[in-house]
Amino acid sequence: MPNQLAGETSPYLQQHAKNPVDWHPWGEEALTLAKREGRPILLSIGYSACHWCHVMAHESFEDAEVAAVMNHLFVNIKVDREERPDLDQIYQTAHQMLTGRAGGWPLTMFLTPEGAPFFGGTYFPKAPRYGLAGFPDLCQRVAEAWRDRRGDIEQQNSELLKALAAGAAARPLSGELSAAPLKLAVERAAQSYDAEFGGFGGAPKFPHPAELELLLRRHAATGEARCGKMALHTLRCMAEGGIYDQLGGGFSRYSVDERWAIPHFEKMLYDNGPLLRLYTDAWRVSVDPLFKRVTEETAGWVMREMQSPTGGYYSSLDADSEHEEGKFYVWTPAEVSRYTTAEEYAVIAAHYGLEQPANFEGRHWHLLVALPLADVAASLRRSIEECEGLLKSANEKLFAAREARIRPGRDDKILTSWNALMIEGMAHAGRVFGRDDWLASAHRALDFVRKDLWKDGRLLATSKDGHAHLNAYLDDYAFLLKAVLELLQADFDGELLAFADALGAALLTHFQDPAGGFYFTSHDHEALIHRVKTGHDNATPSGNGVAAYALQRLGHVTGDLRYTEAAECTLRLYFPDMARQPGGFASLLTALEEAITPPAIVVLRGPRVQLADWKRKTAAHDWPWALTLALPEDAPGKLPVLLDKPLKDHVNAWVCSGVKCLEPIDDYSCLERVCKTPELI
Repeated sequence: MPNQLAGETSPYLQQHAKNPVDWHPWGEEALTLAKREGRPILLSIGYSACHWCHVMAHESFEDAEVAAVMNHLFVNIKVDREERPDLDQIYQTAHQMLTGRAGGWPLTMFLTPEGAPFFGGTYFPKAPRYGLAGFPDLCQRVAEAWRDRRGDIEQQNSELLKALAAGAAARPLSGELSAAPLKLAVERAAQSYDAEFGGFGGAPKFPHPAELELLLRRHAATGEARCGKMALHTLRCMAEGGIYDQLGGGFSRYSVDERWAIPHFEKMLYDNGPLLRLYTDAWRVSVDPLFKRVTEETAGWVMREMQSPTGGYYSSLDADSEHEEGKFYVWTPAEVSRYTTAEEYAVIAAHYGLEQPANFEGRHWHLLVALPLADVAASLRRSIEECEGLLKSANEKLFAAREARIRPGRDDKILTSWNALMIEGMAHAGRVFGRDDWLASAHRALDFVRKDLWKDGRLLATSKDGHAHLNAYLDDYAFLLKAVLELLQADFDGELLAFADALGAALLTHFQDPAGGFYFTSHDHEALIHRVKTGHDNATPSGNGVAAYALQRLGHVTGDLRYTEAAECTLRLYFPDMARQPGGFASLLTALEEAITPPAIVVLRGPRVQLADWKRKTAAHDWPWALTLALPEDAPGKLPVLLDKPLKDHVNAWVCSGVKCLEPIDDYSCLERVCKTPELI
């Protein structure tokens, strides 16, 4: 018989609906049951693409004997961390405080009936292994502690709640904002930079697109060569490594080694949206065809596999298929040879390292660039053009063969915040590369969000099969506002600007802390044991950082000082932390950069045909400090003062920064010269 999860929208929760465990979703019913019966709560947090979540489910949650122990001792609650990031943030932080170790998924926490955690861990095997206790025995010991050491648990809970509250407290800057944290961030990045393989630190390696974007921006703003070198070398190594899907496009979540060779095979929407933007900007800086190809292939993967018929983007692809991690993606040389000609195989085997020892579990090969194609061509005494053609045809054949395999599961819920990240990535790439199909994809996704997830001036967090629900979080509003501003640069629309204004106003109304910054949950959100407010980037950018950046830009466009003032208060709140330890604050540092030097707002007005040519030219340039809005002749008359420029029979550009505007410019080469040199503005 199904348990209480059968009616949930989360595919992850539905995966557990037929477990013998009496799972409940998080909610008043389960919490009331725990209080009424005086039983502790066993809280399990995971997500559908998580390999170790599947392992623990197969070992323990599908086992009737283990389930009987859990059902007898606890009220069991299962949470999808993607639908309830508020709960995940609280209990991941609590896990780190209780154990002194970083958390992860599955997260296994034992709570009082009031929701206060008193013991926890991540994955536990059914029988003792890896130095970990067996899960059924652990459950018995936790239940005994709850029965016999209640006083100790209550004392620990009191101290934990105080520590959570203290961790959220910050003392804002009283003086002027300065660029010192930006300079320190570059120094710290250089210290941890891996000059051989790119990236920062050792294994496991995560892409960290916010840090790489900040380095590219610093390179553009200051000309500091090492910033560009660190970012571009990292992006090349990632693109040629196994973290990138060489056949189908798109990036996996992270690499288990320092070489970017073997990934944790799940593909997450939230990684690929920012990376799409980042590879676009890397191409603008370098004009390296590798970056263009990766952008094209990743955008193609998104539209092919991750966009729903109704427009929204799906959440993720699983790491596993047929209960094996990576099985969908790996090969043997014999398989590759079977699908390719001898000439194709000679190229692809050398290029992807099939002639070297197996790189995945000692018996399979995961495709990565082991030898540059120029070296392959030289060794085979063929032209580079011939080898490019043979590689292309071989890739197409292997991709077609792979499509016939049993696919990894896809989490088809549609999350507002993650959709916003991909809308921004697709819009930015589409604008820069002049790809109307990518822009159309972004518009379709935004149309879905506005139709299904925007209700009565408020956002909802998630939607599946036509059912949208859950109060939205800071990230939903902040990421979507930034995405809409990006779309406005691609296709200006007065009604879309009004939507951006509505998002900004809702963000202030429902999330702003008068002391500075924004809470992760709205003022009318469910009361939890702790209300999170953080400036750190995690797997996704910081909601406070993105809010500060987007609100600043919205304020400059609309002239509404509420937005710029809220952004400044946020930066003041987190400035001491950034100045002390800038690592992990890349999103806020990007906002700080624009607070110190306001972005150039470039307003283009003129006949539609001429305007299109100016838009195309400006999009190709790497001016991260510029926000360009092209208003055609039929743009609506009711516009903010900054945008309400006179229409002439040829294109004119108005360039403004802060309260300063230059005289109108009617020659594109003059506009280009001004935008290349921010100090002229």
